[in-house]
Amino acid sequence: MMNSKASFEFQEKALKLKEAILIRHPSMPTLLRSIKELLNSQPENVTLASEEEIATIVQGLEIQTNTFLADSVTKGKNTTGAKVVVQKLKNAGVDAF
Repeated sequence: MMNSKASFEFQEKALKLKEAILIRHPSMPTLLRSIKELLNSQPENVTLASEEEIATIVQGLEIQTNTFLADSVTKGKNTTGAKVVVQKLKNAGVDAF
């Protein structure tokens, strides 16, 4: 069962990330890293997250890594778009989070 404190913490961080995206706040990398650590320790947050929260995280990652995930993945039926995204994220390294 989902820990309500962890769920609240995830929702709070996703909301803060959304605010940081809107103002392009310098704390965005720290928020992304914090969300990553929270998702690693509480993976059930991924399945319980709303589409808006997931979209916010993806948008934050796109801004931070200067990679547009949706454009790359949806370009064709083959997997080359996904491979390009994976390679770009690898090139960005851990500091992108």
